[in-house]
Amino acid sequence: MDVKERRTKYIDMKTSLPGPEAQKLLERRMASIPRGPFNTVPTFAAKGEGALLTDVDGNTFIDLAGAIGSLNVGHCPPQVVEALKAQLDNYLHPCFHVMMYEPYVALAEKLNELTPGDHAKKTFFLNSGAEAVENAVKIARKFTGRKAIISFERGFHGRTYMAMSLTSKVKPYKNGFGPFAPDTYKMPYPYYYRAPSGMSADELDAYILQKFDDFFLSEVPGEDVAAVILEPVQGEGGFVIPSTRFIQGVKAICEKYGILLIADEVQTGFGRTGKMFAMEHHGVIPDLMTMSKSIGAGLPISAVTGRAEIMDAPGIGEIGGTYGGSPLGCAAALQVIEMLEAERLLERAATIGAAVMERFGRLQQELSFIGDVRTLGAMSAIEIVQNPVSRAPDKELTARILQEAHQHGVIIMSAGIYGNVIRILSPLVITDEQLAESLDVLEAAFRACGG
Repeated sequence: MDVKERRTKYIDMKTSLPGPEAQKLLERRMASIPRGPFNTVPTFAAKGEGALLTDVDGNTFIDLAGAIGSLNVGHCPPQVVEALKAQLDNYLHPCFHVMMYEPYVALAEKLNELTPGDHAKKTFFLNSGAEAVENAVKIARKFTGRKAIISFERGFHGRTYMAMSLTSKVKPYKNGFGPFAPDTYKMPYPYYYRAPSGMSADELDAYILQKFDDFFLSEVPGEDVAAVILEPVQGEGGFVIPSTRFIQGVKAICEKYGILLIADEVQTGFGRTGKMFAMEHHGVIPDLMTMSKSIGAGLPISAVTGRAEIMDAPGIGEIGGTYGGSPLGCAAALQVIEMLEAERLLERAATIGAAVMERFGRLQQELSFIGDVRTLGAMSAIEIVQNPVSRAPDKELTARILQEAHQHGVIIMSAGIYGNVIRILSPLVITDEQLAESLDVLEAAFRACGG
């Protein structure tokens, strides 16, 4: 059945995009807001519930983007909304640096308990993932007395200057914004689908880990490196999933040279990969962990959690921020954690990922432009190529598929340094029917654009 003829139960497209009301707002947006902030779908939200979003023209979409992975518990979960209303009646923001409040302490205690490792930990809060990364670097440098920070090719850590310096993709994130922070270095990260011809996954891991170890002979001595920061699954880099061998190998190198390991769990955390944190898949305990996105169900809050002795390295006043750990963000996060546990959403993530893999793994046998399908829990990706032999990225076809899906009621995004990876970040509360309907529409878009 053609995508235009497909009957839907949840999707309800009353207009093409942008609709008349969205067009009016779009004109206002272009006149009053700079072009820099990108927009995935050319319309404006009016209401969100669970995995559904309705725009100002009455079009209802199934959301497979989840605010770029910020909505693991969905749009407007009732428990979170009620907790926010209750918090609003008490106080909005006394500022933790002026007068402390209990939700900040309660959330810190919870994250100290939930994050990997049974050692003593401490947590403090900020506003965004980039701020968490910046502060993790500050803490690592303060504790070690060293300067250098190592990140990885294709990694994404944010848009502030240290975070941008650690980020790998030039356009649109770094182009024209230099100079960048000094003493930052990048190492290769395994991308098994794009490994050199004839090289196995184990061989690629071994090659990269050897290059990593050799780096301390050729570039920077290990005793000058404060920390290595990595995403346990690369997000913006294309949902590239490393092996346990690689992650454990990086940890071993860090231990060899006394380097701290920072796990950037901003996108992978809070159930996205089928574990509370993706590092749990590899049995590796990081020294510091950064968190944001789905921690607050859409409220701006982030966290750095780490070994107590490391977190205590900065003196009083050396880390913090006026709005860090806002009472509303803390109240939301405590409810998110309860939802993840009570509704068994970690198990749900595995079910979602399996459904995506089954559908598009089967479609891959039929459509030659589907180069790779990969998933860890509900962090799923479909890589689009020109043909299966060259594996040349096809950014243009990817863009057409996305536009076709958007016009027919599925919100979806791309990723990867080549812009040719379709990423699926649906809320974990998406129902089986909603998931099936969204994958039907997405499959039809694949066939319409390239089949």
